Amino acid sequence: MRRLYTLVMAAVIISSSAQAQSPSPQALPDWSGVWAMQGNTVFDRASVQPQTGRAGEAGVRESPPYNAEWEAIYRKNIERVKTGAFPDPVSTCGTPHGFPRIMNVPDVYEFAVTPQATWILAENGPGVLRVYTDGRSYPAKEDLWPTYTGASLGRWEGDTLVFTTISLKGSKDDDVIVDRTGIVLSDASRATTRMRKIDAETIEAQMVIEDPKAFKAPWTVTKRYKKQPAGTWAWDYACAENNRNPITGSGKTLTLGPDGKPLDKVVD
Repeated sequence: MRRLYTLVMAAVIISSSAQAQSPSPQALPDWSGVWAMQGNTVFDRASVQPQTGRAGEAGVRESPPYNAEWEAIYRKNIERVKTGAFPDPVSTCGTPHGFPRIMNVPDVYEFAVTPQATWILAENGPGVLRVYTDGRSYPAKEDLWPTYTGASLGRWEGDTLVFTTISLKGSKDDDVIVDRTGIVLSDASRATTRMRKIDAETIEAQMVIEDPKAFKAPWTVTKRYKKQPAGTWAWDYACAENNRNPITGSGKTLTLGPDGKPLDKVVD
């Protein structure tokens, strides 16, 4: 009986803790509708040079707080962008964007908000970020492995969703980038994100990214998403149906024209 009582009380404590972490549906903010990221796909628009630069254009860069080793990697990638030889992993039409890039993609977003979890659904995909807010803990270290979007646990602080993302792949397999300027992170990176509606038409996400292998200090980046007109649809994004990015043997990414032939002048 004593053992049974102990087990029952433990279950009650765990249940109470989970309920304390999960607000009632009525207390959750309204993030319904379809949203689009403001601005182009430069990840850190606050530091981009030139200020009008766009990701993928020659000579455009941002200023992550890289250490000397990773700054050198970034500079090398910037040079590869100039020659068209910096590959974008998602051009394979199946590789997820990963985190934090999922917060920085074109096309639209939807947010499914429940007391137990929030799903960030990016139309430009495949892209789904799951944030659990039911009071659970991260899996044991031996049960975690690096993935594209990692493991995210969060909580609600009033109308603000606060979540920390760990166990990310980083760029170690050359299949995750942050944006097309050439920014990459290590597999030691993690981020704490604060998301809230700052007005009826705008959701803001402030990310503080830490990377003890690549950074000298935390990196704070803010993204905003604007609500689209009522009735806006989010569609399946089937990249493979319109894959116009073959890669040459030298690593140059090509664009195909309507006749299926490369628009680029290929010199291998």
